[in-house]
This record gives sequence, structure tokens and C-alpha cells, in this order.
Amino acid sequence: MVPRNLNAVKKFSDRGVLTKQTPSEVAESSDVIITMLPSSSHVLHVYTGANGLLQGGNRLRPWLFVDSSTVDPQTSRRLSARISECVLKEKKGYVDTPVMLDAPVSGGVLGAEAGTLTFMVGGLEEAYIAAKPLFLSMGKSTIYCGGTGNGSAAKICNNLAMAVSMLGVSEAFALGQSLGITASTLTKIFNCSSARCWSSDSYNPVPGVMEGVPSSRNYDGGFSSKLMAKDLELAAASAQEVGLKCPFTSQAQEIYTELCKAGHEFRDFSCVFRHYYSGKDEI
Repeated sequence: MVPRNLNAVKKFSDRGVLTKQTPSEVAESSDVIITMLPSSSHVLHVYTGANGLLQGGNRLRPWLFVDSSTVDPQTSRRLSARISECVLKEKKGYVDTPVMLDAPVSGGVLGAEAGTLTFMVGGLEEAYIAAKPLFLSMGKSTIYCGGTGNGSAAKICNNLAMAVSMLGVSEAFALGQSLGITASTLTKIFNCSSARCWSSDSYNPVPGVMEGVPSSRNYDGGFSSKLMAKDLELAAASAQEVGLKCPFTSQAQEIYTELCKAGHEFRDFSCVFRHYYSGKDEI
């Protein structure tokens, strides 16, 4: 296994940050490991694949593994169980065995840049308490969600609500434009009434209404439609597993899958306003 993005590695090495060629090399020289990867398959590959973080067998140096990827709860639970079977090469304080926390984040690229992320954490509460200062060094808040996999479950639910909210707001803006109401006017109404939400007051999908958001730069950057489609697939699979009817999940998944097939997979997910609802820019 070699770095998938050598430019990213070089960016950090040029700043004097110590870099390694493989995850196993990182594990051999670290006490705490934090991963954030696109999908469950990437996470499993980095942890259990050739030259992965767990390549060293049952004796590990890191006492804490934190996975901030958005994955299904089952993946988080399987990895945590695998890590709990290992022992530490050297005892770290009160910890006898390595532990894993699933700790996905909310806040997106803008939150990461501003240091205002929210961490949703699942796993042993003792490990969460010990790791809390680490989370707060990277974000503004951290919420303990319960046992292993609950952080991942919380993130799936959060992103489902975010997708449905964005679709509802985009649909309302597009309808308003068709009825002769400007998006700027509707935004003012939404944001001082019961329709107010993150998609209207902080991440408005209509180009020309709000500065500093992806819609103001042709939907570049932000949270891609491809990742949203992936997260909705996780939500749909989780709903099916527990036998829960989730019609909004299915509809949202269909819309974002269609958006990706139309060539917009790398645009921010708010591009649904323009490329699915055919909404117009605010002039």
C-alpha cells in the first residue's frame, strides 16, 4: 500500500510534518491514530489490508484509534471488536488494551477550516473522556452517543436529515421562482419564520443569495453529491436492516444518484437546486 495522494503527503512534508509511506509505518510510530476516509471499503483496507494499521498482529503501539469516516455502524463495530482483541506493546496509563472510537464529524469543509466541527462519538465512555481534549482541539463541540457504532449511526441520521432539508429548501425556492417570488425574498421569509433551517440561513443553495458558500462559486468545494449519495445509501441499508419504512430516504437517494449519473457527482450537494430542480441564479 502506498499513499493514494502523493501531493497531499508532500504538502505536509514540505511544512515539516513527519510522513510515512504506509499505514503500518504510521502505527509503528504513533500512540494515537485518527482516520477519515471516504467509505467503509477504504476504512477496512487502511486498517486490515496489506501494510494496514493492524498489520503488526495482536501487539500494537497505538492505545487509541479514532475513525472519523462516515461508515455503517457494522463496520465500526467489527473494527472495534478486532482492535479490542489486541494488546499494547507498552501499557499507556490505565489502558491495558487498545481501544477504538467511531467519531464522525459535522460541519463540512468550512467547519474543518474554521475549527468548528462537531464530533459524534461512539465507544467506551472512559476512552471518550480521555480523548475529549483531542476532539476539542479540532472542533468546537463533541457529543457522546453511546456504545460502539453509535457515532456512525448518528452521522448517518444527521446526513439524512441534511439531505432531506436541502431538497425541501431547493424545491421551495424553485417553486417560488416559478411563481414569481425571488429567492432573496423567500430567504428573508424562511429565516424569520418556521421554515428556517441550516440549508436556508447558513448554506443557501441559490447562487447569488449568500456569499462564502458553494452556491456562490459554481458549487465547487463543500460536500460532494457523490458522498451524499453514498451516505444516503448507508441510511437506506440501515433502515432496511431494522425494518423501518423511510420513504424520504429512498426518494433522496434516487435524486442524488440521478444527479451523480448526470455528471454532477463532484459538485457540492446543494447543486441539486440548479441541476435537478432547474432553479435560476439570483441576479
